Amino acid sequence: MTGRTEALAKALEEGASALAAFASNLTEEQWQTPLPHDGRKVGVVVHHVAMVYPLEIMFARSVAAGTPDGISMEAVNQMNAGHAKECNAITKAEALELLATNSAAAAAAIRTFTDADLDSAAPVPLYGNARLTCQFVLEDHAVRHSVHHLARIHAALQN
Repeated sequence: MTGRTEALAKALEEGASALAAFASNLTEEQWQTPLPHDGRKVGVVVHHVAMVYPLEIMFARSVAAGTPDGISMEAVNQMNAGHAKECNAITKAEALELLATNSAAAAAAIRTFTDADLDSAAPVPLYGNARLTCQFVLEDHAVRHSVHHLARIHAALQN
C-alpha cells in the first residue's frame, strides 16, 4: 500500500458510505423513484454501483497491465439496461449489503496497487483510445461512481 492507494481507497470508502447512509434512510416510495433522463429506479442505481465495483477494479488492473478491456459505451449501456430489468425489484437490504461487501473489497483491492501500477498508461478503447493512467481509470470509475450517482439521486428526489 502507498499513500496514493490509501487516499484512493479512502475516497472510495467515503463515497460508498455516503451513498449507503443516504440510501438507508429512503422511504419505499423514494427507493422506487425513477431517475430523470435515466429511467432506472433509485434502488436499482444503488445496486448498480455496488454490482460494478469488481468490474471497475478489473478494468483498472487491465490498464495497469497495459491490456485495457475493449469494452464500448454501447456494451456498458446494454449491461446497465440488462441490470435494470434483472434487478428492478431489488430490496434496500440486498442493495446495501452488496454495496458494503463490494465497496470494502474494491477498497482492499485498490490498496494492493503499486505506484508503478497507478502510473501505468495505455490506450483505452472506452475513451476513444486516449492514453490514460490506471490511476485516472480508478478515479473516474470505482472512486467516483458512488459520488456521481449519489448526486444524481439527490437531484431526482429534490424535484
